[in-house]
Amino acid sequence: MSRAVVKLGSSIVADEGGALRADVLDRVCGAVADYHGAGNEIVVATSGAIARGIEMMDLPVRPTAIEDLQAASAVGQGKLYRVYDELLRARGVTTAQVLLTFFDMSARGHYLNARRTLRRLLDWRVVPVVNENDTTTTDEISFGDNDFLAAQLAILIGAEHLILLTDIDGLYTADPRTTASAELVGEVTDFEGLTSFDIAATTSPLGSGGMRSKVVAAEMVTAAGIPATVCNGLSETALTAALAGEQVGTRFPARESRISSFKLWLRYAKPSHGTVVVDAGAARALREGGTSLLPVGIVEVDGAFGAGDAVEVADRGGVLIGKGICNYSATELRRIRGLKSADVREVLPRATEEAVHRDYFVLA
Repeated sequence: MSRAVVKLGSSIVADEGGALRADVLDRVCGAVADYHGAGNEIVVATSGAIARGIEMMDLPVRPTAIEDLQAASAVGQGKLYRVYDELLRARGVTTAQVLLTFFDMSARGHYLNARRTLRRLLDWRVVPVVNENDTTTTDEISFGDNDFLAAQLAILIGAEHLILLTDIDGLYTADPRTTASAELVGEVTDFEGLTSFDIAATTSPLGSGGMRSKVVAAEMVTAAGIPATVCNGLSETALTAALAGEQVGTRFPARESRISSFKLWLRYAKPSHGTVVVDAGAARALREGGTSLLPVGIVEVDGAFGAGDAVEVADRGGVLIGKGICNYSATELRRIRGLKSADVREVLPRATEEAVHRDYFVLA
């Protein structure tokens, strides 16, 4: 048994005019049903609620005002899910609609509850069809056409493959629509090496993602030991080939040095509420020694945050070291910064020794 997450971007769900790509969705649902029917588990992450709403309301272009985007999503979401449900039900597959917000990913309790629910649905042999709840959140705009959500889902359920469907064949060295010499990249093992590529941030007049957000999503899941593939969802064979493990599009192999799901959640999903600046000794210990951050090494505290919030940790030069969950509020931390542990306890008698414990810290 294998477990996969397949994500459809807005450009796969709808054409540039907003009309539903019924033939494409039928073909995708056929591949999903075949994979499911072979005894595997699969989650479908879909964009396109806003695009569907735009088409239903006969809007000339994608709106820019938040309230218009949310209203378009409210119009389109139920109608979009019904298409998936009917296509998969016709193939004997039961589906469930799951709507998540960024808060569900950023709040640890909600995150774990979402994982339990999704795993139970998979245990019941149900195919979850997941979208972000754009009616009450604007994070779909910020996190790239649900690429971030799809990556989080893959990590959440312990998937063995993330497949991101787009309207081009994969990652190119430049935008193939505007650069004739652009070449398809078959495999990416070094994300640092991608800095020389011209990776577009947008690809569709109806979507909000682009190849850059897909690369970030691939970076997230490969760090968790999950391979990713970016391929052409308009192709008649690409998704079936990708689900079969064949080379198609651009493949991002799983990395050997894995990061725990908790630290991936902390790095990518937990928002930072401030910055803690540390001295050279603390910076070196964090980067090289894997130690906890003690108040004595803190020289500056920026922002307003509470105990349990995430903060960025930087050196005196402003270079980001990492991100961690702080045991103190900003007000408390300003009172004890630079103090040794014994002195900290005099100021705050019930204080813990660490400002940020190493188990709750992840390097940048």
